[in-house]
Amino acid sequence: MPEPSPRPRRAAAADATTADAGPKPATGPGRLWQALAHPGRGQVIAAVILFVVGVGGATQIRLSSADDAYTNARREDLIQILDGLGSESRRLENEIAELQQTRTTLQSGADSRRVAQEESEQRLAELSILAGTGPAKGQGIVMRISDPGQKVTAQVLLDAVQEMRDAGAEVIEFNDQVRVVASTWFASDGTTLILDGQRLQRPITLEAIGDSHSLEEGARFRGGLVSEITGPRIGGSVTIERRDEVEITSLHSPEENQYARPASAAPTPR
Repeated sequence: MPEPSPRPRRAAAADATTADAGPKPATGPGRLWQALAHPGRGQVIAAVILFVVGVGGATQIRLSSADDAYTNARREDLIQILDGLGSESRRLENEIAELQQTRTTLQSGADSRRVAQEESEQRLAELSILAGTGPAKGQGIVMRISDPGQKVTAQVLLDAVQEMRDAGAEVIEFNDQVRVVASTWFASDGTTLILDGQRLQRPITLEAIGDSHSLEEGARFRGGLVSEITGPRIGGSVTIERRDEVEITSLHSPEENQYARPASAAPTPR
């Protein structure tokens, strides 16, 4: 009988070899997914370096943007900013020195009760000035705003108060009748200005207690209060007078709280 052909055997052997080879290695998107799912040490280090570089670049961009605001400022504006920062720094340094002296005195135990009482009374006087319930005096400015066209709005007065506070004003008063405090509100009834329910007559007088030089420069800052009032939109005029002593006597009458009441002192633990 003739012998069977060997070709089928070779085909079967090839099929067995193919079956035993196992899955093929991933290529293309599959290999990328495996790399993301199981990153190697080098990939982790590279990712950390890229993150640090990105954060540093973003920070540098922000700093450059902040520097551009001062780069475009005039020399006079930069001098004014420095003067304001210097005045605020000196005030804070003096306050720190006073608080440290008070702490030292209280810790020494020498007549600490008297010192504590004096400190409490001084603190009460300062808080009454801030709350507008006590009179105040000190160096400052008197600003007179002439508004023939009656175009000064409540928003302009609110901007004036904010600029004075930014310049270091500690006490502000309008027309010897309205004491500005944290709760003071501004409104208008047609062309009539209203502050805390009181009608404000024109021309307007603003008195502020603080460093007179900083207050005047804060009002005359380019694009600030004086520029807005004397500009073509309002067409008014502003005069500023520095004084060694400005006395503010108008007082704010706080309203009784509707819901809040003083809490009783917590019991002292034994």
